[in-house]
Amino acid sequence: MNDMNDSRKPVHLAVYDTYADWETGHTTAWLARAGHEIRTVGPSPEPVRTIAGVRIQPDLALTDLRPEDSSLLILTGADLWDAGDDLAPFARKAREFLDAGVPVAAICGATAGLAREGLLDDREHTSAVPFYLAATGYGGGDRYVDADAVTDGGGLLVTAGPTEPVAFAREVFRLLGVYEGEVLDAWYRLFHDSDPEAYAVLEGAGT
Repeated sequence: MNDMNDSRKPVHLAVYDTYADWETGHTTAWLARAGHEIRTVGPSPEPVRTIAGVRIQPDLALTDLRPEDSSLLILTGADLWDAGDDLAPFARKAREFLDAGVPVAAICGATAGLAREGLLDDREHTSAVPFYLAATGYGGGDRYVDADAVTDGGGLLVTAGPTEPVAFAREVFRLLGVYEGEVLDAWYRLFHDSDPEAYAVLEGAGT
């Protein structure tokens, strides 16, 4: 597991062509507000374009990313996860992170990439629907959890489906200790349920 000093290391956001813009915005924006540096990691130093056509210039290439230099790797959903093996190197990098005790958070198609890499066979996880991951031929079907987002028992892997960007962010915040307890619950209720009472809790906590 990470030690306290790791909280000062950057959070790395994987970016590649067809990256699903909506899936990690809550996560990265609020991590940044809490003082975490966000650095983007691409297949190469060349620019990529999201599903919306937004151009992103990666801060570094995947081959230059080392787990010891990071506090978290976020794997975003993308059409490319199900269109071939172009993004398989990102799943292999996730294996490096998990083997080194550095957390990984994967949403949408990235969960299928982790399944193909064998990383979900022995870890509790979720995704869009069970049969989506079953189509990968992975061996972790009995570890699938029907929930909005899941953190595995080891506290190193967060997974979520494409319709749960707020729950995904909640689990990341819990994992990194950004928000906890009543404040974490209020953040989720505000952005997921539009609960006006939750705003007062966050304002009182200075978030």
